[in-house]
Amino acid sequence: MAIVLKNIHQTLGDPPNHILKGINLEIQGGEFIALTGRSGSGKSTLLYVISSLDKPSQGEISIDGFNLHQLSREQLHRFRNENMGFVFQFHYLLPELSALENILMPARKYHSVDEYRKRGYDLLNTFGLASQAHRLPRHLSGGEQQRVAIARSLIMNPKYLFADEPTGNLDSQNGQIVMDIFRSINKNNGTTIVFVTHDPGFASLAGRQIQLKDGQIIPTT
Repeated sequence: MAIVLKNIHQTLGDPPNHILKGINLEIQGGEFIALTGRSGSGKSTLLYVISSLDKPSQGEISIDGFNLHQLSREQLHRFRNENMGFVFQFHYLLPELSALENILMPARKYHSVDEYRKRGYDLLNTFGLASQAHRLPRHLSGGEQQRVAIARSLIMNPKYLFADEPTGNLDSQNGQIVMDIFRSINKNNGTTIVFVTHDPGFASLAGRQIQLKDGQIIPTT
């Protein structure tokens, strides 16, 4: 398993803003990678391109040998659902659904909620949320809501987990809990994790740091 980016450029806006400039990158299966850099360096844009949520203006991306942007829209959605999990700075939980129901949302696409219900409970237990299974998001703390969002991203056993500033809205204690979860997932499940962070301490927990500046990767010395 590998993610390969070749000569990736991304231009957005009008007038056009050249955000990514000739990115070449290879990510091996099972890596734990932090994308770092100052605000505006292109790290979140790169994450969205790597994860196929955005199409680059130029260049080629392949995951597990598939050129994702040569797939049909339906094929791409299925590939994402079967292989990828996403965590964002904001948890985006559905307010009318319980913690467990939010976690099971990806399984609904396959009409397989009952099949994954036990795994949902297992994830709640793993993340210290067993007693919160039937609570609505408004009755959970910010840290608990983010842990529910991470559990949701893992319900389908993804090979790849992409996270954009997953600790950005959390205090240091809850941020550390989230990073400990990521490290455990990476170590025990072999999940490939790519996350964006501006926090040097959290970045240092990754197996590899990729630093961006002005839309380009800064070579390591």
